[in-house]
Amino acid sequence: MPKKVIKTLTAPGAIGPYSQAVQIGDFIYTSGQIPVNSTTGEIPEGIENQTQQSLENIQAILVEAGLTMENIVKMTVFLKDMNHFNQVNEVYASFFKEPYPARSAVEVARLPKDVLIEIEAIASLK
Repeated sequence: MPKKVIKTLTAPGAIGPYSQAVQIGDFIYTSGQIPVNSTTGEIPEGIENQTQQSLENIQAILVEAGLTMENIVKMTVFLKDMNHFNQVNEVYASFFKEPYPARSAVEVARLPKDVLIEIEAIASLK
């Protein structure tokens, strides 16, 4: 099955040898999105703003593929500090409605560019 690369200028470009997202069959897999503003290159302050930017980056990639956040079936959230879990949930909830995608959240020692959060998604075309 051929792999299709999804790429947009409205989300940050890859900072390594990987794609923003790839489509295989009926699924799109995004790379982890850190909270970099694609226009300014800046990283916002605070976990709420960083969560918002990371989710907006995922949204931009999905729009490029002709999808919305409603197409997401699974997300993984990587947190620098699990104490931010409730704040992340508040912002996260503003992007989704029931039925919510499945999700994992894990605390990690360090993230690229020393950000507070990174989020990846799997979306279904159907």
